[in-house]
Amino acid sequence: MSPDTQAPKVVFEGKYQRMVVRGTWEYSERTHAGGLAAIIIAVTPEDTVLFVEQFRIPLQARTIEMPAGLVGDIDAGESIEVSAVRELEEETGWTADHAEVLMIGPTSSGASSEKIAFVRATGLRKVGEGGGDASEDITVHEIPRARAAAWLVEKMGQGYELDAKLWAGLWMIEHHLDGTPRG
Repeated sequence: MSPDTQAPKVVFEGKYQRMVVRGTWEYSERTHAGGLAAIIIAVTPEDTVLFVEQFRIPLQARTIEMPAGLVGDIDAGESIEVSAVRELEEETGWTADHAEVLMIGPTSSGASSEKIAFVRATGLRKVGEGGGDASEDITVHEIPRARAAAWLVEKMGQGYELDAKLWAGLWMIEHHLDGTPRG
């Protein structure tokens, strides 16, 4: 019997993830509604890109990421767009008038069933300080769009871990999904 036809066996289940064995494969699944996360691509009216910095326990390092969060972890019926705006506000103190799902795809298809939705937030306005919820210690960075890629390279050189999805997000700021420039 091939691994894809064998029944999955849950070997551990926590609040947000479970570990599954299917044949010779071991992988994790998100336990919340849909197993989906959203990464928010947000450029302020001042033409700055919003990034967040936080310590990530699995890496034992500080990371630079775009704002992101689980879809449906608070309300299972919450849409991707509503989740994205909620996470944007919670993490950065900025809210958005509009959120548009650009694409959805796997985050690490060999290790997890989780998928990520890239969401463009527009009509941004500052409504608070951000910094995350009580369990998070998030630093918000507002970096001029024209310097964003260079700033990320500098942070990498300083020893920060950079989420690889940052580069896709920066590309999506400048391009439509068909590759044509925005603007």
